[in-house]
Amino acid sequence: MATFTINFANNTNAAGNFCIFQRNPSLQSPNDFTLAWRVEHAGPHTKLPISWNTEFYFFWAKPGTLMPGVIFNAGEAIPTSLTENNAITLTKLDGNYKFIGQKNGNQQGVLSVVCDNTMPLNQASVGIGMSGAGTFAVQAQPNMNFVFSPNTQYWIAFGDFQQGQVLDTAGIDNPVQIVFPNAIFSMNATLNADRTWTITQGMD
Repeated sequence: MATFTINFANNTNAAGNFCIFQRNPSLQSPNDFTLAWRVEHAGPHTKLPISWNTEFYFFWAKPGTLMPGVIFNAGEAIPTSLTENNAITLTKLDGNYKFIGQKNGNQQGVLSVVCDNTMPLNQASVGIGMSGAGTFAVQAQPNMNFVFSPNTQYWIAFGDFQQGQVLDTAGIDNPVQIVFPNAIFSMNATLNADRTWTITQGMD
């Protein structure tokens, strides 16, 4: 499995957090929330790499009502893939949420989560992620089947972010998409003194 890296450089005089988040053009419902996927603090004039693999996961969390600013702290993480074990059920048993019944779904290329009839309203959330951290989440509802069709776009930003934070992507200041060319696994992202970005190909 390939490992991807973005080599960040903060060439400003301010400390802050580099944030990588994902966008998925197929998720267009207002009930689909984007999470701050990878967040690392960087002081002025410092450099740091952020790396990940492309293994998918199922997640659930108990953030209450999902809205921008809420933190999605996963209660369970179950590895999955787009071809095998890509369907799972979330239930509430003896007061605790739990994934059960992971299996091969009826359709390859998607990840599906069934919330059974034990789900209370506006308490739990379910989602998917990559490399051990959540990328997208929805509010869990009883007797609902949520289908995620991963179509990964990587985006970066710099500012006041927390790991797992539900993002208002329309309100993020100066985000930039990072595109990895074919067979290239490392990219450089430099935040310049004027808060513009310079994106170059890394050294693989």
